[in-house]
Amino acid sequence: MKTRWVKPLLFVVCLIPLALLAQSVRSGTLANPVEYITHTTGDWTIRFVLITLTITPLRVLLKQPNLARFRRMLGLFAFFYGTLHFATWFALDKGFDLSEMWKDVLKRTFITAGFTGYVLMIPLAITSTAGWVRRLGFKRWQQLHRLIYITAAAGVIHYYWLVKSDIRLPVMYGAILLVLLAYRFFTRAPAKQKAVLSA
Repeated sequence: MKTRWVKPLLFVVCLIPLALLAQSVRSGTLANPVEYITHTTGDWTIRFVLITLTITPLRVLLKQPNLARFRRMLGLFAFFYGTLHFATWFALDKGFDLSEMWKDVLKRTFITAGFTGYVLMIPLAITSTAGWVRRLGFKRWQQLHRLIYITAAAGVIHYYWLVKSDIRLPVMYGAILLVLLAYRFFTRAPAKQKAVLSA
């Protein structure tokens, strides 16, 4: 895990979905390119959010603390694909019309959920650097970055409310999120109990 080329390699791997998306769009065979781009970027946003959340339990279960090195990059890629998802909807679907965008956000519940999830990602991306950890203090920074769980939940709800019949993917993502939340709850509870007993 300490090998220098691992992080650059992971960076390239994280760009593969974008490269495949660009290739599909350039092929000219898509019936609805805007819809395809929207769905693909949305899928990869929630996947990267969940992958980012998986880093902590994996580094503990596999006894690989160095996995934490990749969490920031993965989280930023979640924001990157989320931004592409938002930009596709705002630019290609709404034609940069702010009034139409707000009508959608306020009236269509699945867009309300998705927009909320994306907005919550913005402070996480901004404060992802070591400099922001120092400015905020680790404890406050950690509390702020727990918003990623709300982002993940909003993404699952957004996806579930979007689809009309085939709910398998949003249900699968929701199940993964529930497992990660359960892990967090059951690993934090003993630590809190220990802290109370030692106080």
